[in-house]
Amino acid sequence: MKDFAKVLKGKVVCVGVGNVLRADDGLGPALIERIKGHVKAVCIDAGNAPESYTGKIIKESPDTILIIDAVHLGRSPGEYEILGKSDIIKSGFTTHDISPAMLIEYLQVQTKADIYLLGIQPENLTMGEEMSVRVLAAVEAVSKKIESVLGRQI
Repeated sequence: MKDFAKVLKGKVVCVGVGNVLRADDGLGPALIERIKGHVKAVCIDAGNAPESYTGKIIKESPDTILIIDAVHLGRSPGEYEILGKSDIIKSGFTTHDISPAMLIEYLQVQTKADIYLLGIQPENLTMGEEMSVRVLAAVEAVSKKIESVLGRQI
């Protein structure tokens, strides 16, 4: 699914996950940096420890949570997909140690929010490298789509 308008409803919390020191793995925080202050949503850069931000997410009482992360989709670098809870739980294919299924299950119980994972296919996860051109272009394109749906913050 690629239709942001169908998933970004009500009070939205966007959570960027990733290690900015590992090239494309930093796409979650990079996307949050681009949209923070520009959209009507709470934007959280959770770095590579999203479990440390669960209290902050829960406190916001969101209707929708969008987790943004580098995900092995088996596609070309920069391609993306919005995955629903059932797709995330049966996959387990992010680039991080923490189980996205456990995080999502916990947030689901605590918030009753609709939870989605915006997964972008990475090209390079090498420590100390810059984000690849294709993934950087995807971050820019996706940020514009999110801004168009969530509107500009006043």
